[in-house]
Amino acid sequence: MKERTVSPQALAKENISTRGATFQGVVVSTKATKMAVVERQFTTKVRKYERFEKRNTKIHAHVVDGFTVKDGDIVEVSEFRKISKTKSHVVTKVLGSKVITGDE
Repeated sequence: MKERTVSPQALAKENISTRGATFQGVVVSTKATKMAVVERQFTTKVRKYERFEKRNTKIHAHVVDGFTVKDGDIVEVSEFRKISKTKSHVVTKVLGSKVITGDE
């Protein structure tokens, strides 16, 4: 799948300027309009056991008008000002897609 990026004109139209951290994740839900739930997986060190553990978090991200994402897409998300109670990130790129099966 070809990488798709949000155009600067679309970001300017909605008065969006990103700041802070950017990271990658997988879209797990697109039920709400103009929003995608992105799951981000990361590892943290457990000092007591001197090992790493896998963790994940779900982030609500804004999807700009004219840009579409589907469940299973691998996306890049950037920090943004607070849009609503739970939305403070925006989808900036679609990097590819991941095959989702029912047993994950």
